[in-house]
Amino acid sequence: MLIDIRANATPEDSRTHVRFAFQLDEPAFAVRIHFEYSPKRLDDDGRARELLKHSFEKYVLPEQRALAKERLDRYLPLNNLITLSVDDPDGYRGACHRHDPVQGLTISEHDASPGLMKGKLAAGEWTITLSLHAIVTDSCAYRLQVWVEDGERKGEQP
Repeated sequence: MLIDIRANATPEDSRTHVRFAFQLDEPAFAVRIHFEYSPKRLDDDGRARELLKHSFEKYVLPEQRALAKERLDRYLPLNNLITLSVDDPDGYRGACHRHDPVQGLTISEHDASPGLMKGKLAAGEWTITLSLHAIVTDSCAYRLQVWVEDGERKGEQP
């Protein structure tokens, strides 16, 4: 296992990035990534409405705020959103800007999960960046695991 991180994010972490580096000592057959976070949804509608009204005051033009407040239910439920991107020693390797709270991703020479680029897996420092777009619950737990597949194993976690 190259990375096995469990952490929590709070609303103050919204609109930030967290980077996790790992080292491939030699070229690999495949890099596997398991990423998950929870909860996905803010279940407190009253709190969600407060957050929306606050954001309307901050981000919506004054002449459009009344309409936004009138249509507030369109924006419910509010969800946490954390996405990830990958860089290899040569640079950008792709991004997975999905709304799924559980993701299993693969990068190999001949195949890659959508959003990631297949190609040789060079030795050197790799980085996974988590983009914490919105954390609307008091706490959002996440887990990031990264491991290498040697060609004999077929994707199972170590």
